[in-house]
Amino acid sequence: MRDMSRRGRSSGGISQVVAVTKRRFTIREYQKMGESGILGEDDRIELIAGEIVEMSPIGSQHAGHVARVQDAVSRAVARQAIVWVQNPVDLDDYSEPEPDLTLLRPRDDFYASQHPRPADVLLVIEVSDSSARYDREVKLPLYAHAGIPEVWILDLAVADHIDMYRQPTANGYREALRAERGDTVDLPALAGAPVEVDALLG
Repeated sequence: MRDMSRRGRSSGGISQVVAVTKRRFTIREYQKMGESGILGEDDRIELIAGEIVEMSPIGSQHAGHVARVQDAVSRAVARQAIVWVQNPVDLDDYSEPEPDLTLLRPRDDFYASQHPRPADVLLVIEVSDSSARYDREVKLPLYAHAGIPEVWILDLAVADHIDMYRQPTANGYREALRAERGDTVDLPALAGAPVEVDALLG
């Protein structure tokens, strides 16, 4: 496993900015739109930083890979956690993404009474194809700012490693690691729950 951490670089230069006022929606407003039928259950959307974002359609490769990851993780956790697949996580009042897979702390009602919050989350896994840049540049900073302890990104365009991000801060993750084929990684906060990288990548 390799340490991929690096310091960000800022770019200089002067640019003109046109002021645009945006209307941000809260999670409650977003959910009311779903309840009233303005947004449909089959709509491929997420609430990100108060904006309703349309997601790419799920292709067969993406769907199959999510199922593969779900199978491998479910076998490893052995009922120590809830495997939450493409369901909402409430990060704050303005962001309700739907990660491909989320590992949650066990709860008797399986989060039927309310969506999980950051304190409930052990791990987020995003399977990226056409969404790779969006997952890294938009969603990853949101996960860090919300305090999600660990995020894994599987980029299907590369398909020979998993990028793992740990130690969240308001400005991003302090630690970035890369797990490659042949490696075995431990699922966070779970005793005796290793998973082979090859089982996730296929």
